[in-house]
Amino acid sequence: MNSIALLPIFLVGLLGGVHCVGMCGGIVGAFSIAAPRRPFPVPVLTQQSWFSETATGGLRVLAFNAGRIGSYLIAGALAGVLGNIPAMMNIAILQRGAYWLANLMLVALGLTLMNTWQGLSRVESLGQLAWRRLQPLIRRCLPVETTWQALALGGLWGWVPCGMVYSVLMTAMLTGSALQGASVMLAFGVGTLPLLFSMGMLGSRLQASLQKPVIKTIAGLLVLGFGLLGLHRAATGVSHGWLDAFCITPPL
Repeated sequence: MNSIALLPIFLVGLLGGVHCVGMCGGIVGAFSIAAPRRPFPVPVLTQQSWFSETATGGLRVLAFNAGRIGSYLIAGALAGVLGNIPAMMNIAILQRGAYWLANLMLVALGLTLMNTWQGLSRVESLGQLAWRRLQPLIRRCLPVETTWQALALGGLWGWVPCGMVYSVLMTAMLTGSALQGASVMLAFGVGTLPLLFSMGMLGSRLQASLQKPVIKTIAGLLVLGFGLLGLHRAATGVSHGWLDAFCITPPL
């Protein structure tokens, strides 16, 4: 998978950030700027304190996201190694089936973002066993008072069941390489970063804006388009030239 092919994966992360804000935004906002907010403009005597608190909150948000993306990298590398097994065994039908499934997961993600179909939540329920095991560890990281706690919490949160992450992990698996699988998840994680970092700094004000139906519909339609493009390429088996740069899954 070349660097150009990572563009749509980044975009899926960026657009899917609307889903992330709903799922992860609350916990990020809870510890990002824990001190009471002061009115703006800031009084002269409190400017230094206000900037110090904001910088501390920003570092915690970055640490949380660094831990989260780090977990994505590990998961992507493992998925890439797993995806190499059918190739080594020359089982073409499994490779083709995984390709269709990866794009169907994108279609499901697009429909979920638009609130048209919530079937992806059933996929997330498959990870409830992992979630139950993670909960005690996550509670140990709360309340977040240090940057290291935020980093640890983000690392754990990266394994929380999420249909959007599952859909991109399918693409990571199709690469058949630990390095490229990790690269896929890095592009995805970086894509989710702008909205989640902004959520950590702005809190509920941004969350309310991103949950508007028009925003979720636009994001869902674009992600749906990525999935349909991949399905079309799988069905026809032909290259579409420059359009391939906007297909999240590698060619068969």
